[in-house]
Amino acid sequence: MARFRRKSCAASLALVLLVLIVTIALKSLAPEDTSFTDGKEPSLRRKDDAGVTAGMSEAARLGRDGASAAAALSKFPPPNYFLHAFYYIWYGNPGFDSKYIHWDHPQLPHWDPKVAERYPRGRRSPPDDIAANFYPALGAYSSRDPAVVEAHMQQLRTAAIGVVAVSWYPPGTKDDNGEPVDDIVPLLLDAAQRYAIKVAFHIEPYKGRDEVNMYANIKYIIDSYGEHPAFFRYRTDTGKPLPLFYVYDSYLLNTDHWARLLRRTEGGGGGGVRDTPYDAVFLALLVEEKQQREVLRAGFDGVYTYFATNGFTYGATLRNWRAVRAFCDDNGLLFVPSVGPGYVDTNVRPWNFQNTRNRINGKYYETSLGAALDAKPDLVSVTSFNEWHEGTQIEMAVPKSGPALYLDYLPNKPAIYLEITRKWAAMFDSERRRRRD
Repeated sequence: MARFRRKSCAASLALVLLVLIVTIALKSLAPEDTSFTDGKEPSLRRKDDAGVTAGMSEAARLGRDGASAAAALSKFPPPNYFLHAFYYIWYGNPGFDSKYIHWDHPQLPHWDPKVAERYPRGRRSPPDDIAANFYPALGAYSSRDPAVVEAHMQQLRTAAIGVVAVSWYPPGTKDDNGEPVDDIVPLLLDAAQRYAIKVAFHIEPYKGRDEVNMYANIKYIIDSYGEHPAFFRYRTDTGKPLPLFYVYDSYLLNTDHWARLLRRTEGGGGGGVRDTPYDAVFLALLVEEKQQREVLRAGFDGVYTYFATNGFTYGATLRNWRAVRAFCDDNGLLFVPSVGPGYVDTNVRPWNFQNTRNRINGKYYETSLGAALDAKPDLVSVTSFNEWHEGTQIEMAVPKSGPALYLDYLPNKPAIYLEITRKWAAMFDSERRRRRD
């Protein structure tokens, strides 16, 4: 995405001030003595410029020497590397991207023309009118803004989240409403490293995705980012740490095609990734019950459920998680349930009321987290840190009035979902240790 000159110094100073306020608020929430992890990563069962410096928090500036960094980060709970959050870097604004990106997402029509004609069409008009039902505390931000990424890392550490699964498209490709995002990854990795957070990749269904270009893209990711200290690796039974990839809408590609990439062949070779420098842990999106066998035949290492709407799919239905866990146990697969605080996307899909799930002041999220822990997961993934279009974010939101009608977290404070996540991270860690012992 082309960069754009900042509109004014006043706008930059206002953003810096907002980030500092968020930083102070988050630090006030951090417990003095909390331990969620043993410090090891999980094991698998089977411009440098004035703008950047100005936007940095105290923790980041102190992070230039180890002792000071440790003191600053001790104010946050330790990261739990078994707790992941889906993270989106597709947002833009005129200050960094020459235009608003994704915040102006169009309202999508219903597939039935007779239904579609009853609902409005058109694009949102940021910054006061955005394509979301909640409004972010950081405003209609850019994912390229170092100060925003810094604030996000602080929020993630406050929630004890150890890994972000970044939504990723190959270089030069993009989603239908955005711009290419791969060049933002280095900024994300560097910021994550300052907070001892790791970065995994959530591979989106880019145009023409098949086993051949998937191999090329896995190779690209590992060659480009695999040596970065923030690059997430998952330790296997053999003690070998491997990259971990979430593969969104994996069912769109035929099982036989996936098998060419993911299954081992007698004598090796065959063009797949197994037993090569590009071997990894691959998680398929489980939608329908029958897909469990397809995932197994395709050679995936496990499944995740993604959707935050309980009942939307077989995989996303909480009461099914014990059965999915049993299937995974029987077949040596990882089970990674996805938990979410709620779902609402009517500022993007104005007709989609049936999939709305009310947050109930955090109770919906806690029910989802409880179901996940009850299923004895290998990892837990949070949908999402900042998918604002679908109202699944745990990022800080604030009350907002404007052309659009916004929901908010009241009567709770903006950090309520970070606090809930932190609490359950500790419970998940205790349960995992108990099972391990």
